[in-house]
Amino acid sequence: MAKRKVKSGNTANVAFVDWFRRSSPYFHAHRGRTFVIYFGGEAVADRRFPSLIHDIALLQAMGIRVVLVHGTRPQIVERLALRQAKMRYINGLRVTDTAALTCVKEAAGAVRVEIEALLSLGLANSPMAGAQIRVISGNFVTAQPIGVREGIDYCHTGEVRRIDARAIHKVTESEAIALIPPLGYSPTGEVFNLSSADVAGSVAAALGADKMISLLENPILTDETGETVTNLIPKELEAILSKTKEIPEETEQHLRGALKACRRGVRRVHILRRETDGVLLQELFTRDGAGTMLTAEHYEETRNARIEDVAGILALLEPLEEAGILVRRSRELLEMEIDRFAVVELDGMIIGCAALYCYEKEQMAELACVAVHPDYRAGKRGDLLLQHMERQAHSFNVNKLFVLTTRTAHWFMERGFSPLIVESLPVAKRTLYNFQRNSKVFVKDLG
Repeated sequence: MAKRKVKSGNTANVAFVDWFRRSSPYFHAHRGRTFVIYFGGEAVADRRFPSLIHDIALLQAMGIRVVLVHGTRPQIVERLALRQAKMRYINGLRVTDTAALTCVKEAAGAVRVEIEALLSLGLANSPMAGAQIRVISGNFVTAQPIGVREGIDYCHTGEVRRIDARAIHKVTESEAIALIPPLGYSPTGEVFNLSSADVAGSVAAALGADKMISLLENPILTDETGETVTNLIPKELEAILSKTKEIPEETEQHLRGALKACRRGVRRVHILRRETDGVLLQELFTRDGAGTMLTAEHYEETRNARIEDVAGILALLEPLEEAGILVRRSRELLEMEIDRFAVVELDGMIIGCAALYCYEKEQMAELACVAVHPDYRAGKRGDLLLQHMERQAHSFNVNKLFVLTTRTAHWFMERGFSPLIVESLPVAKRTLYNFQRNSKVFVKDLG
């Protein structure tokens, strides 16, 4: 029997283990959640589409309840060209006549079969080995006609009237993937051509989905420096849509669908560039993600600590304690003093902390345990913590804020702190001063 060769000390293996461990909190956070993933027909036509399907299958294997909403634009255009016909657009809306509807139905059927085939793959030498994924599609979307507007009959173009959320939930609860095309059906038996972005947003809202993930074909949102905009709230996205000219139609539809979903209760809407290999995994299993996240409110906040934050605070402090930068604190002491702490929380994870110890008689307070996760020290989180603690100190009628430090003197000096002799510390603190550590003391006048 042949034996496997095992390499020791492989850098790639170490990196993999480190990544896997860092990702584990997301495995727990995502299990049992409902994600609506929306992509256009361009994704299906791309030769790299199997890689996206493999990643979607991986999410489903992790216990995530997956709902797929797909578009069919290029497939419809191809079929119209074969019939020497075109889809008319008037006032930004499609006019779906009888010939166009035939192409729409053919395209939706072809895309559905392609997706089902890829999700059925189970070869031993493929990423889908042993997956055995079931895919269920159906008449989950009830639609109504757009009708006649300004004298124009939009024929078989419709809009979402109702989503059968109960039926979709039954599909995902049975560990199958729900597949939803951009088609809607009326109680009179008619079929309507719908905006896939509208379908995705409506489905996500009706399900109360934990996440809606929108995969764009065009570049995602960037700021004036060309950097990806990582977090937006609805009013900020609306401002972008109103000020930015010549937004590609497909991009605008995705963004407006994201807005609709967010305003109707979807907690997280992720806007990603589909062409980035592994973009779903990067976005969902790393702290920084890979695209733009739309939330009802900014998902990062600086707030007073709670008892459930103890584990996150300990994880931040322990490396600094081991390096001798901070004095070691036990979990028991931290639990007792948790009301003295403030934290920076980023999407449910503690990435910064600080503590405030007041000495009322001297109207002074000590700023202690200032720590920011190494991956986020360039983002002004330390300044946010300092500002938060200064406001706290003001509320306690403190007019001087002091700090003891062995390694970060310059950081505090750059923020208005000045050297202070040990003899000027509050009496209670002075008696606890550790001359072996020889910490430098700095003070800031809060006025």
